[in-house]
Amino acid sequence: MITTRLTSLLGIRHPIIQDGMGGGPLGTARLAAAVSNAGGLGSMSIPQITNVDDLERSIREQIEACLELTSSTVAMNVPVGRDSAGKVLAGTTAILRLIFEARRADSSVERQLRVLTTSAGFPGEFREQIRGAGLIHMHKVGAPRHAEKAAAAGVDVVIASGFEMGGHTLAIPITTMVLGPEVLRRIDVPVVLSGGFKDGRGLAAALAMGAAGIAMGTRFLATAENDWHPAFIQRILDAQIEESVVLPGMYGPARFLQSHGTERLRRIVERHEMPEHELSLWKENAVKAAQRDGDVENGLVPAGQVAGFIDDRPSAVELLQRIVAQAEERLTASAALVRAK
Repeated sequence: MITTRLTSLLGIRHPIIQDGMGGGPLGTARLAAAVSNAGGLGSMSIPQITNVDDLERSIREQIEACLELTSSTVAMNVPVGRDSAGKVLAGTTAILRLIFEARRADSSVERQLRVLTTSAGFPGEFREQIRGAGLIHMHKVGAPRHAEKAAAAGVDVVIASGFEMGGHTLAIPITTMVLGPEVLRRIDVPVVLSGGFKDGRGLAAALAMGAAGIAMGTRFLATAENDWHPAFIQRILDAQIEESVVLPGMYGPARFLQSHGTERLRRIVERHEMPEHELSLWKENAVKAAQRDGDVENGLVPAGQVAGFIDDRPSAVELLQRIVAQAEERLTASAALVRAK
């Protein structure tokens, strides 16, 4: 076992988080349960829902499906969208309210759904409610100043995500190896690194740097318990490193695997072929086409750069055991390089 501030805070065996994968049509209840059962922290994602009235049903189904499969701690990932005036979107407000209500209504949900991860924007106006609800609050950032803001607001864990990550990424392209050390230098709360991780070498590097753990999204997409369309998962396994592209997503830049869909998106944006609201709906449908229906050629496949180096589909428990064993080996080998004067 590798014990860190993260494992102690969350009560998990391994300092590994399955990152949130929001914005698509499918949740991650089964995958989250498998990761938590394997000793990491699994994260449920809210499927992309345009109609706010359908959110309650969707959140309830995600929680019920996940908790049927695990008795361990799980997290829920909430993208914080804002309008052009900076106001939090109605969907985000509704999601947070429904999570609070679900925990109050059911003691088993309160006991297991202990972690809330926010991303895409900082929910400063909800910080006290999150604290008051007894949730451990993790917030994802892409710049050192955002990490400082989150730490000053009292979040429990900062996830520093580099430009390599899949799905929504950074407006300013700061890579993980540049971002991580600077965030660790500036703040004292536990820091988890994300973006480009897939194995024990990455975990060992993060821990040696001073991080409390790592978060992975793309690596977990290609596991046995991810029940997205088989063609989507195979596209991850077949990916080449040069196929990773960054284009406008739902909340800003997003990283995809190259396809006819990404080329179509590029043309739409360059030629201003659609108004903003129509383009948002087109992107939602393109992600659905890939994740749910398996149309990876005409759809959009969110994935990190690391997809180009993933070529197997282990179970969650196999993956975590492999990563931890390799990290222990690398840390032991690295320690042997240090000699007392």
